[in-house]
Amino acid sequence: MPLCYHPGLAIRLFFLLIPVLNCDLHCHSTASDGLLPAAEVARRAAGNGVDLLALTDHDDIGGLAAAREAAAELGMAFVNGVEISIEWEGLQIHILGFAFDAQNKAFNDGLAGIRSGRIERAQRMSAELEKIGIRGAFEGAMRFAENSSLISRAHFARYLVESGVCKDVRSVFESYLVPGRPGYVDHRWATLEESIGWVLGAGGLAAVAHPGRYKLSGRDMRRFLGEFKDVGGQGIEVMSGSHTLDHVGTFGRLAREFGFLASRGSDFHGPGESYVDLGKLAPLPDGLKPIWDAF
Repeated sequence: MPLCYHPGLAIRLFFLLIPVLNCDLHCHSTASDGLLPAAEVARRAAGNGVDLLALTDHDDIGGLAAAREAAAELGMAFVNGVEISIEWEGLQIHILGFAFDAQNKAFNDGLAGIRSGRIERAQRMSAELEKIGIRGAFEGAMRFAENSSLISRAHFARYLVESGVCKDVRSVFESYLVPGRPGYVDHRWATLEESIGWVLGAGGLAAVAHPGRYKLSGRDMRRFLGEFKDVGGQGIEVMSGSHTLDHVGTFGRLAREFGFLASRGSDFHGPGESYVDLGKLAPLPDGLKPIWDAF
């Protein structure tokens, strides 16, 4: 019998010939603070060679149906996603939820509770900005928010760029919209346990979004990840549009240490406003277990 027909060798050859999947599991549409409608996000992802996409709007899943339909038309796999805003020891952190039942009542009620305070928070942000001479920020930000219940710091940032206060969105955040800056105000987000409970209760998987962006010491990061795992968290975003090579190495090691599944996502918000375009990240480092294998 020719060697190529040996079953074991055939299986190994099969896997060697499969290209690495281009999975982008973190992006945003106009359902939250993205610049493109959900269907257009899906079309852009498919055009960039994405094999599997998750739309992960902030605290809202209103764009999933349109993105899923566009993905299906283009032959691209799609999985439900969301990015949930939580607070842990006074720090805002984001949790990604994947492959959940979008009809689950407790899950939807939880997200609605987070959204309910955003307009009041935006009005407080506007008042703080007015104290330093920046007027009309609330009305200006609302013009950029297609979903008014999801008005966010990104919408304020776009208004401040339009007004000439700053040259780009990134510099607005650095100067005005992070803790300690004049336009930042606190808000009551979900707890870690609540957010994980909603995702798991809806049959999904939970991962920490862009961990390199949080101002946590190495010790506190390990403590947070330990609590995240204790309440049922399963994954960590190793490859992110905002991660440096050092971040990738650090969180790859932590994924192995905690036994987490590894996620990969561009955190795309729109052309000209994101670190990386859809599907353009490097592959996951070797030796990590991709979270999409569990979907």
